[in-house]
Amino acid sequence: MQIPITPRDIAITPNHFVPEIEKGLLAPFASISPKFLYDPLGSHLFTAITLLPEYYPTSTEKNIFTQYRDEIASATGIGGTLIDLGAGNCQKAESFFSSLKPSSYLAIDFSVEYLQDALKKLAGKYPQILMQCIGMDFSKQLIIPDSIAATKRIFFYPGSSIGNFLSTEALQLLSQIQKQANNGGLLIGVDLMKEDSVLIAAYDDPLKVTAAFNLNILRSINSYLGSNFRVDQFRHIVKVNHAEKRVELYLEALEDLTVTWPGNSRVFKKGELIHTENSHKYTIQSIQQLLKDAGFASTQIWTDPKDYFAVIYAQ
Repeated sequence: MQIPITPRDIAITPNHFVPEIEKGLLAPFASISPKFLYDPLGSHLFTAITLLPEYYPTSTEKNIFTQYRDEIASATGIGGTLIDLGAGNCQKAESFFSSLKPSSYLAIDFSVEYLQDALKKLAGKYPQILMQCIGMDFSKQLIIPDSIAATKRIFFYPGSSIGNFLSTEALQLLSQIQKQANNGGLLIGVDLMKEDSVLIAAYDDPLKVTAAFNLNILRSINSYLGSNFRVDQFRHIVKVNHAEKRVELYLEALEDLTVTWPGNSRVFKKGELIHTENSHKYTIQSIQQLLKDAGFASTQIWTDPKDYFAVIYAQ
């Protein structure tokens, strides 16, 4: 018998985000939170990015998962609740169903519509797993409902999405995970610092899929704010910030323009930038220290031969 999916939408409405979006756009150096990259179209575009040969994080992480699947399962143990943060199409979590054998699966993502479609497909394939999904902006606060089993929670946060957070924000999120793991733990993917040429190719691919992904955030913002951004007036820009050990994504205005929305507006001069994403890169030592600061007592680490990427289980 197929187990029903229970969608739970926690405080995600267009009006909920208007003050945050306006604050970013009206700041002296304009910015848009990267969570707005992942509307339904953005989520599909990101899935396409993960298939690009230049985008090493997905393939490298997948190879680590495949090579060390038994060791990872031994570290995490089997059964319990698998909590997938930023679940997207749920394929990464699905690859662990056979080895981790979760009794329940909770998928969490910003784009709940995209998530529901993915989970409907999964439910028919794994009727023995209780499946639920939540639309949640966990970048601000992670709240696992009381209805979700409290024992043996394995949080799953692959893809190095932790890199989108500033160090203080990352510490806050990891601390919240640690407090709600309840004798479980966190299985996380972390991108490691490497040479510029590899990073630039990964974030500015020749097919310009990443450019389309970044530019689509303007359409996403239009849907929330009622603004009149035009994607043809901006271009995708990538910078490597060595001081902060991160890749930064921007949109550059191609001409002088004015963007308006109900009650406000913003003038952009030609060449002015909108910051849309940071992707911090770690060393093994720095991510271990961050996890320790968040309250995790131990870590087990698996890497690829080039040390491009790390998969870590923290308890």
